[in-house]
Amino acid sequence: MHSSPEAPGRRRFLVGTLTAIHAAIAGILGVIIGGAVASPIFGRQQENWVPAGTLNGLSEDEPTPVTLRIAREDGYREVIDRRTIFLVKTSDTEVTAIDTTCTHLGCRVSWDPDLKLIKCPCHGGIYDKMGAVKSGPPPANLARFTTKVDGDQVLVRV
Repeated sequence: MHSSPEAPGRRRFLVGTLTAIHAAIAGILGVIIGGAVASPIFGRQQENWVPAGTLNGLSEDEPTPVTLRIAREDGYREVIDRRTIFLVKTSDTEVTAIDTTCTHLGCRVSWDPDLKLIKCPCHGGIYDKMGAVKSGPPPANLARFTTKVDGDQVLVRV
């Protein structure tokens, strides 16, 4: 086999070209995969404050059930979810929002005005008016949502 004096130069050029192509592919894959992994960390968290009612429409120290309409994007459509919560007016300017989902197995709880307790119909869980467990199988208190009062309007962050 006869080798020309240009063979080492061509071979070096081809190796350099293939190395550059491999480096470009690795860089592109790194950017794509790195972006997919890091985007949730750097993505903007949107605060979604939903109007839940008026301050004057709430009874003092008694849970009032309110249904929230929460808009979310599902692909190219906007979907409206409904979620029921309790609003408890604790002072003239403060309201506590409590989830109506039992922490035991996810049943919907309801307010018993005669006993002044929140009761779960499924397995007998009982909570006080602020969502703290009083008795039964629930392992934790009812979840709470952040609220703010803007004038007479009560807003809940979901």
